[in-house]
Amino acid sequence: MSDQAPNQARVIPLRPPAERPGDTAAPAARPAAREPLWRDLVGDVLRRERQAQERTLKDVADSARISMPYLSEVERGRKEASSEVLAAAAHALGLSLGDLLGRAQGELIRLSSRHSGRSHSNRSRATTSSSYDGLCLAA
Repeated sequence: MSDQAPNQARVIPLRPPAERPGDTAAPAARPAAREPLWRDLVGDVLRRERQAQERTLKDVADSARISMPYLSEVERGRKEASSEVLAAAAHALGLSLGDLLGRAQGELIRLSSRHSGRSHSNRSRATTSSSYDGLCLAA
C-alpha cells in the first residue's frame, strides 16, 4: 500500500528538475547538459521568423489555417507537429518546409558543437564528414 494520501496524484516529471540556487550536489553528480529536442528547435525557428516579420500568432495561424493555440504550443516546443502543419506554418511565413528544417538543422549543429568535449566514435566522424549535407526525418 502507498504512503500517499488517497486523493493525491503522484507526479512523475518528464525532465529532471532544474538546478536550484544553493544546490549542494557535487559537480560530478550533476547530469550532463541535455541535447535539444527537435520540436524545440523547430518551434524556436518559427517564433523567431514570425517575430522578425513583426506578425502576430493570430495572423500566422489564420494564414496557415491552423488554430492559434496550437501554433503557440508548436512554437514553445510543447507539441510535436506533423509535416503538414510545419509546412503550412512555414508557407504562412514565406518559407518552404526545407527552409524551416534547414534552419532548425543549423541550430542543432550550432548547439551540438558546444558539446565538443564529448568523445565521438569513428562511425560518427565518418557520417559528419560525408558529402551529403541533408536532413532525414522519420515518423
